[in-house]
Amino acid sequence: MSETLIDKERARCAFSRAADSYDDAAVLQREVSRRMLERLDLVKLQPQAVLDLGCGTGEQTDRLMRRYPKAAVHALDFALPMLSHARKKGRWLRRPRCICGDMEHLPLADNSIDLICSNLSFQWASDPQLLYRECLRVLRPEGLLMFTTFGPDTLQELRSAWAVVDDHAHVSPFMDMHDLGDILINSGYAAPVMDVEHIVLTYARVDDLMGDLKNIGAHNATTRRPRGLTGRARMQSMRQAYEEFRCDGALPATYEVVYGHAWAPAQMPPAGDASVPLKMLSRKKAD
Repeated sequence: MSETLIDKERARCAFSRAADSYDDAAVLQREVSRRMLERLDLVKLQPQAVLDLGCGTGEQTDRLMRRYPKAAVHALDFALPMLSHARKKGRWLRRPRCICGDMEHLPLADNSIDLICSNLSFQWASDPQLLYRECLRVLRPEGLLMFTTFGPDTLQELRSAWAVVDDHAHVSPFMDMHDLGDILINSGYAAPVMDVEHIVLTYARVDDLMGDLKNIGAHNATTRRPRGLTGRARMQSMRQAYEEFRCDGALPATYEVVYGHAWAPAQMPPAGDASVPLKMLSRKKAD
């Protein structure tokens, strides 16, 4: 399993600055959230308490409130300006319960949540194993964790173009689906299921892609990122390298989207028990 090396404070500052521009640029995030929540149609669960973990501006929070009108819906994010948007979701007599906090140190009681949904947030964890254990801690017995995150093929074109320029890390690292499945098992979840799809967005220029990443706050948050300004010459070299991927007049940007869900067991297994079966599914799509 690879080391993540995420500078969480840098990520938090980037998302805070992007709070006002996020919704206009978050086309992929909304679509992935829609696909993830569709999977709840197959789940027989009537939660009393729901947590939107890494809620951002609250688009998914609003969907969860409409899906579960009788549930108390909590919206947690580490960027306070994002929560200023999320707190306006719902309606006057029923707003989400907004919490500014760290998803790896949840400010919630043990066994207090029936359903955790997290859309494209888990890749910002500095310690994924701690994150999944925290989610399990706050889930009630037979509660459900449902999440999406990015896999290692995400932004492979951008990563490859920068590799022509230098050997610095210009794109945040993303864990493999199988490694994430192993973490779920080792953390004590029951019946984890993982699958993956590839979604390809297209751009006229690589600068348009970079602009979208900036507007949603998805800056390079690796601890091994280059320090100082990139420089015009290196940026131009990256642009030229990216042009090698142009097809039918457009530049592709690939996102490997990992979907996962798992249940809190009715009774916690002994520490170290990894006897839970893991079903691995894999499919590829290009939209």
